[in-house]
Amino acid sequence: MTALPGPDLRHHGDAEVRGTGLTDLAVNVRAGTPPDWLRARIAASLGTLAAYPDGAPAREAVARRHGLPVSRVLLTAGAAEAFVLAARAFPARRPVVVHPQFTEPEAALRNAGHRVERVLLRREDGFRLRPDSVPEDADLVVVGNPTNPTSVLHPPDGPAGLAALARPGRLLVVDEAFMDAVPGEHASLASRTDLPGLVVLRSLTKTWGLAGLRVGYVLAEPERIAALERAQPLWPVSAPALAAAEACCEPAALAEAERAAEGVAADREHLLARLAEFGEVAVCGPAAGPFVLLRLEGAAAVRERLREHGFAVRRGDTFPGLGPEWLRLAVRDPRTTDRFADALGKALADR
Repeated sequence: MTALPGPDLRHHGDAEVRGTGLTDLAVNVRAGTPPDWLRARIAASLGTLAAYPDGAPAREAVARRHGLPVSRVLLTAGAAEAFVLAARAFPARRPVVVHPQFTEPEAALRNAGHRVERVLLRREDGFRLRPDSVPEDADLVVVGNPTNPTSVLHPPDGPAGLAALARPGRLLVVDEAFMDAVPGEHASLASRTDLPGLVVLRSLTKTWGLAGLRVGYVLAEPERIAALERAQPLWPVSAPALAAAEACCEPAALAEAERAAEGVAADREHLLARLAEFGEVAVCGPAAGPFVLLRLEGAAAVRERLREHGFAVRRGDTFPGLGPEWLRLAVRDPRTTDRFADALGKALADR
């Protein structure tokens, strides 16, 4: 456990690239998205804007996608809204956030008046979870899987699995925003109904390139979904976002997402091979997400040099548990990676 406060929890990767024209390795949204067919579906929804949004079809589509009843599904304006709703709707005496991870869950809890404790995973352990590091009396636990920014994929079961954190009287909030970038989604808890207090958050932003549309969803026990819905404003998800959610849950879209995940995995291997050429660069691994976390001395200076060479990367020191020697890189296509490797070599030589 560590004391608060700490890093800037509201710094995000988009701040690295907004208005710069740099090649973006700072934001974890898949390049070249949304695809044309999804743009067309969203555009077709614009004819319904005079009516209030009807979330029922999208909610049913999400339920079918995960093999769950509709009562276990809530559509949200992105996963970020879900964090705010959870912080407002769920009373917690001892909320704990497992770090390093996406910082919005902690920010939302703190803004709602909660006193948040942190469990910091250790670099020496590869930032892998030890369930016994979470206090037994923690009644709300938040963890990402795969975790941003470490790219660690925690197993669902076993002594070190996320399921070991679930118990009566505790809410286990698992952020699976990047799970659809993992081929087969084999570590997902999204369809599980056997774990008490499980709340799974999903986003359509990363794979489909919909950050500007704001669409995600929550999967949980019906009484938890009802509590979140009571905390939610009326019509929180727009008609275009609902159309996107419905479209992205169709079988053809799921097959496309799986192919994209396999492509990202291959592209990540190419990135890791290029990074291995630099002896001063240590990569957190094994990486499972569409990004990698690396450590090198003088990372802040290297980051600025990379900007001079046309690349934006994500600083790591705004994530609790990391320091200024960490950088996060989004996985891109091999040609972009090769250009980046050339720029990194120059940035390291310029230090």
